[in-house]
Amino acid sequence: SPITVVSGYVRMLLKGGAGPVPGQQRRLVEEAEKSCARLSALLAEHRPQCAAVEDIFFAENVRSAIKLGHARGVVLQALAAAGIAVAEYTPLAIKSALTGYGRAEKEQVAQMVKTLLRLESPPRPLDATDALAAAICHLHTLRF
Repeated sequence: SPITVVSGYVRMLLKGGAGPVPGQQRRLVEEAEKSCARLSALLAEHRPQCAAVEDIFFAENVRSAIKLGHARGVVLQALAAAGIAVAEYTPLAIKSALTGYGRAEKEQVAQMVKTLLRLESPPRPLDATDALAAAICHLHTLRF
């Protein structure tokens, strides 16, 4: 059956930037192949030295967790194929790094991303916020 995959990517440069990679409703294999190709092209264009990825977490909705696992696998495959170092962080670690509280709500994290990156408004969609939060968490980890 068709699934919707929404994945976010983040480009952290001195000037900063973020944007979603829109998903298409397609069969799983076709979507995974297209998503991997799009991400691989972005990686080739921007040549990041490393990537921060949210680690697997407990989810009550099994279907959502499986879809997330598929998308995460595509991202990890593209990063590995490009030879990019990957750092994984739990949602608790990401929230703690940004807000000081590991159980912070998504909106609290979005506000901190907005504040830290001096944005006019919180990034949307929330996938972009999550990606930026993981990148900021990684930057904080590297500095200490």
